[in-house]
Amino acid sequence: MAKISDMFGEAAAIAKGMSITFKEMLNPTITEDYPEAPAKFQERYRGVHQLQRDENGLEKCVACFLCAAACPADCIYIEAAENTDELRISGGERYAQVYNIDYNRCIFCGYCVEACPTDAITHGHGFEIASYNTSTLIYRKEQMLVPIPKGARFPLKAQPEQEAAQH
Repeated sequence: MAKISDMFGEAAAIAKGMSITFKEMLNPTITEDYPEAPAKFQERYRGVHQLQRDENGLEKCVACFLCAAACPADCIYIEAAENTDELRISGGERYAQVYNIDYNRCIFCGYCVEACPTDAITHGHGFEIASYNTSTLIYRKEQMLVPIPKGARFPLKAQPEQEAAQH
């Protein structure tokens, strides 16, 4: 008697598996035309990082080092510098003079994005970073900065002649 019930159980399992297979066969095939057409990603995709700018074109990064501290792979290297009245790079007191991410070590966990208080670092949709030379996988600030937005105006310090003319 036990053998008959085992056979019915196996037959039921096979029938269930075959029904799933036949349902999938009737669904349309999804084909990616990747090299010819751009890849389509979900909004939450974690690709190569981007350093953002504000509406004036200033860098959002204020060199607080929170992203580097949150990184479990220790792949972010930052050197800070002070903003001056003559040269203002970011909206804060400091800016990241050097900002490197080593993609040999990065695990794309997103902790750096979550830790950033100014939303300066985000994940982009870039994914084609494979290389035979590991030194090319260290991305520098210039490679990650987004372009300056159109119509952006950097805050300019008034020249001494202009200040004297205003008084």
